[in-house]
Amino acid sequence: MNERILAEPNQVVRRFFALDTQAYQAGALDVKTKELLGLVASLVLRCDDCISYHVAQCKDAGLNRDEMFEAFSVGLVVGGSIVIPHLRRAVDFLDRLEAGEAAGPGAHDHG
Repeated sequence: MNERILAEPNQVVRRFFALDTQAYQAGALDVKTKELLGLVASLVLRCDDCISYHVAQCKDAGLNRDEMFEAFSVGLVVGGSIVIPHLRRAVDFLDRLEAGEAAGPGAHDHG
């Protein structure tokens, strides 16, 4: 879908996608930290597509289950109990990734 969206001649959309990509590149913070930040923000905002994307990106960046669960706990504390259903889906997706039963979604494309 990103290819279809970016095929349109809309500079605002293209620039936003480019900004999103740049934001997750290594800088003063490494990629792992930025993906954990994205994961926590996605939990708090309760965006399941974003949560799945960042779980997959965290795994690809080399984060382990314990590190992700610490991020989950921050998202839960900040977002409150309304985050619990999204946390359940995040853990289910992580389980499926670890079992090789799921592929990372392409909800965003950070590069």
